[in-house]
Amino acid sequence: MKVLVIGTGGREHALALAASKSPLCEKLYCAPGNPGMGQIGENVNIKADDVKGLADFAQNNGIDLTIVGPENTLAAGLADEFLARNLKVFGPTQGAAQVESSKDFAKSLMKKYDIPTAAYETFHDLESAKAYVLEHGAPIVIKENGLKAGKGVTVAMNIEDALEALEIAFAIEDNAVVIEDYLEGFEFSLIALVNGDLVVPLECAQDHKRVGDNDTGPNTGGMGSYSPVRKITPELVNTTMEAIMKPMAKALQAEGVPFTGFLYGGLMVTEDGIKTIEFNARFGDPEAEVILCRLESDFLQAILDVMDGRKPELKWTDKTSHGVVLASTGYPASSTKGALIEGLEDTDSLIYHMGTKGEDGNLYTNGGRVLMLVNLADTLEEAMEKTYADLKHVKSDALFYRNDIGRKDLD
Repeated sequence: MKVLVIGTGGREHALALAASKSPLCEKLYCAPGNPGMGQIGENVNIKADDVKGLADFAQNNGIDLTIVGPENTLAAGLADEFLARNLKVFGPTQGAAQVESSKDFAKSLMKKYDIPTAAYETFHDLESAKAYVLEHGAPIVIKENGLKAGKGVTVAMNIEDALEALEIAFAIEDNAVVIEDYLEGFEFSLIALVNGDLVVPLECAQDHKRVGDNDTGPNTGGMGSYSPVRKITPELVNTTMEAIMKPMAKALQAEGVPFTGFLYGGLMVTEDGIKTIEFNARFGDPEAEVILCRLESDFLQAILDVMDGRKPELKWTDKTSHGVVLASTGYPASSTKGALIEGLEDTDSLIYHMGTKGEDGNLYTNGGRVLMLVNLADTLEEAMEKTYADLKHVKSDALFYRNDIGRKDLD
């Protein structure tokens, strides 16, 4: 098969690596790719949001399967364009991708189909949103409605922070916010391969969204992850599948926008049971890096099986994976470009490129989240030790990382 992976970050690097290991993969293209993806496939200089250019490339080069990484590409209608040309694509249509591109759409579906989630209201103007917050008090959660790359969410522990988040959100023209009740509990991510009402869970992971140690600072796209999550038992996974993941797939079908692709459930175990924090229309990042490296069976065959309506046989290593993101100084408010990165050759980790640029044989920062180092070991403790030992070898003036990724599962 000729396979095309769309995107440029760590998630796409993980998808490309998993695809490249399949005996079915004869040729791998990455558009636009990154320096790490260029080592396992051929990078193609087409932007991830150039829907027509990507469809033309797939058509002209006889691509047998396209796997979509970024949410922006899906929201732009790439799958619709590919399907209109009879090109095989694993990713939801623009309508189905609203489960991520519109938080109001997702919350209204959860409400309509009794999928457990926090109570909420949607607001389109600042004054009514402020009045709601003042009436309900804090803690409270403010979510900007559209795509925010894992950001745009404020967990406000006091009224002042909530009102400030509303001011920022409504400074953007035609913006809307979803205001939710605050939930407390243990978070985890469950990603499933979906086609219509066929929903096949992958292994769980836990993302770490806050920028600083001990979950301090603003939300980011994710600062690290690990898999499996020992606190999430098979029984809890079954409950989540029956109460949340399968019902959402059926809800999208019932609404006339059936879902094909990776359906991401951001979930929380609360005193009142498992609740949905959010749905995404694509694989999580940094979850992809720690989940897919544990998959021992054929990734491409699993996707093809699901697309044909068959449940695939998935085989996983018993080892635990652990990964930490190296981010630019100032992230998430700003990012760094052009800072030299050295020392990667002195590590034994799996290295995923998230925001890098190669030039004259050197590697430089080129974004907010820059690299992710991942290790596999018999226990989470061992994997953590390996990752944090290797991080000390990476030299750059413009990178930082969290020191506590995985600690929640040890407490």
